[in-house]
Amino acid sequence: MTDDPTTRTAAPVTSTTSLPVLPTGRPAEALGRRTLSGSWVPITVATVALFLLSPIVAPGSLAPAPLLSMLPFASVLAIAAAGQTLVVQQRGLDLSVPGMIALAAVLATALPQQYGWDVWPAVVVAVVLPRVFGLVSGGIVVGLRIMPLVATLGMNAILLGTVFAIANGTPSGAADQLNQFALNRTLGLPNTLLIALVVIAIAAVVTRRPIIGRRRTAVGVSEPAAAVVGLRFRMYQILAYGFAGLFYGAAGVLLAGYTKTPPLFLGDQYLLPTVAAVVLGGAALTGGISSIAATAVAALFLTQLGQLLRSVGWPDALQLIAQAVLLIAVVLLREYVPALLRRRAVRKLRAA
Repeated sequence: MTDDPTTRTAAPVTSTTSLPVLPTGRPAEALGRRTLSGSWVPITVATVALFLLSPIVAPGSLAPAPLLSMLPFASVLAIAAAGQTLVVQQRGLDLSVPGMIALAAVLATALPQQYGWDVWPAVVVAVVLPRVFGLVSGGIVVGLRIMPLVATLGMNAILLGTVFAIANGTPSGAADQLNQFALNRTLGLPNTLLIALVVIAIAAVVTRRPIIGRRRTAVGVSEPAAAVVGLRFRMYQILAYGFAGLFYGAAGVLLAGYTKTPPLFLGDQYLLPTVAAVVLGGAALTGGISSIAATAVAALFLTQLGQLLRSVGWPDALQLIAQAVLLIAVVLLREYVPALLRRRAVRKLRAA
């Protein structure tokens, strides 16, 4: 049977020119999130701008004396915030920072003064013991599946009780060796700053190594996905709390040495700044993205901002409010700027 040309059905014509497909906006959204998260560029630019603005707002604020008095506190905050970064990167939040710093400070001062210990063994214990408590916190969070906020808040109460028990309710003065080490300078730079630079550099290099860095990021982004590829995600999460305790211990010892007679509630003023430094440094509160180096720059920014506000007459209460407002503003920017970029991309394509 032959085909009849008159009855043959024409094949449907497909045009190579199709209507434009609206994008999902994800490339623009991803670009916005990359710009505001996990990058050291925004906080570095903000820090440089702050230092350029400081002499204009408060003449003399960048003179050698105020600058050298600010750097030790920025160093302490950078070390403590680096510990918080490790926890946040694993989808956690550590509220035991005040107790950890207070414990390290009281061990470094009370053990030599009240219990007859040599200074440097007491310093070692003061740095290491918070790591033990950190591992316990991590075990509670990971093993018992208790919310990090609840577990670390309870741990903070235990730590503060331990501090009062060790100190017998009375602050002790730092030994002369520790005090002189914290106050002295090497090559014109405070020893506290040099210690912070070494600690931050080592931590930044280790956490950026291909194997360790990728595994930590994978665990922070998604536990199920990390488990599928065979990663021991529970171990990484517990170790994050443990190493965070090590950072808190180092910060507490340096702070105790610098202040000579640290109050028992020494660490209370570091809870909000450590979280703020982590957020300003670009770490994602949902885990995965973080940068210890950027967190350290953010710590410098917050300390200089506090000194600038103090120099123009702002009380400590208003400084805390300023930090909180800045923290909220950055979080809102991260949420809404990518969405605005997405909407703009969609509108441009529709207009085309």
